[in-house]
Amino acid sequence: MELGYDRQSELKAFDNTKAGVKGLVDAGITEVPRIFHQPPDDSLVNASSSAEVQGSIPIIDLKGVDKDPIRRKEIVDQVRGASESWGFFQVVNHGIPVNTMKEMKDGTRRFFEQDIEVKKKFFTRNDSTKRVVYNSNFDLYRTPAANWRDSLFWVMAPDAPKPEELPIVCKEILKEYSKEILELGKFLFDLLSEALGLNPNHLNDIGCAEGVCVLCHYYPACPEPELTLGTSKHSDGVFLTVLLQDHIGGLQVLHQNQWIDVTPLPGALIVNIGDLLQLITNDRFVSVEHRVLANGIGPRISVACFFYTQFLPNTRLYSPIKELLTEDNPPKYRETTVKEYATHYNAKGLDGTSALLYFKL
Repeated sequence: MELGYDRQSELKAFDNTKAGVKGLVDAGITEVPRIFHQPPDDSLVNASSSAEVQGSIPIIDLKGVDKDPIRRKEIVDQVRGASESWGFFQVVNHGIPVNTMKEMKDGTRRFFEQDIEVKKKFFTRNDSTKRVVYNSNFDLYRTPAANWRDSLFWVMAPDAPKPEELPIVCKEILKEYSKEILELGKFLFDLLSEALGLNPNHLNDIGCAEGVCVLCHYYPACPEPELTLGTSKHSDGVFLTVLLQDHIGGLQVLHQNQWIDVTPLPGALIVNIGDLLQLITNDRFVSVEHRVLANGIGPRISVACFFYTQFLPNTRLYSPIKELLTEDNPPKYRETTVKEYATHYNAKGLDGTSALLYFKL
């Protein structure tokens, strides 16, 4: 331990304010506290310092997908290519109204910018009875460096919170956006099933869309963005993520060992393959590491909807899908439940390593 720096005490002092990173910014800090300083990641070249890898994550236009079989086949081919090579793609003409997406971002901002005493009612680190949870860094005490963001988390399916459990400032839009995302998610699983050469209902039939939770992030402007990150390098421990982000940007995807910027596209949603989908497709679809840079401007708002079933009572076992296996392509992962996977993922925290390694055969 360095002289004069007691990390645990500083983490506790920050956590006890319950005001999050926004509280630091509101207090007028001009330097990023030590607990947020990121260790250097020497294994990677930053995208901005290399011109070798060009391009950006694929953009898939879903227009006409249900009207024309030829168009649908083109879209399925694009989904397959993106899921196998990038693990990420953006979708446009996905059916969720632009106004609904704008109001979801605005509602998220309203929650974080309301009086701290109102937000504190939702604050917890470990109260599992709370249906809607606000805090800063779910893994605050487990990772090498804290991230420059605050979060609001809630489970929306199969058993959504009662209306009185939702924050008043964004209650209506949370309910409306949830309905839209559930529909879109089920449809995306149809396309992903077809992209694997399976029956369109396959992934929905095995429960991939049964559970959904929402993580609303608020990234305040940072006085020293070069010292920290909005979100550390990680992959998502879920089946699928559908992300709504605002115009500020900062999301980067690791592609061919380079960080590639995901440029915000008005009206688009970002879709990425999660670890559990990589596991059941036996590495056919890839769950790719990504991160969010801290920024001198802000706040940046994002809303991630995760399709996974950690909060369901079922004990369904998941392993590589038999129809995808051959003599030359045997299973690469052991059986697991979503609960076991989530427990391992959460205990590990965002430490820069993949939780999938633990489940490899």
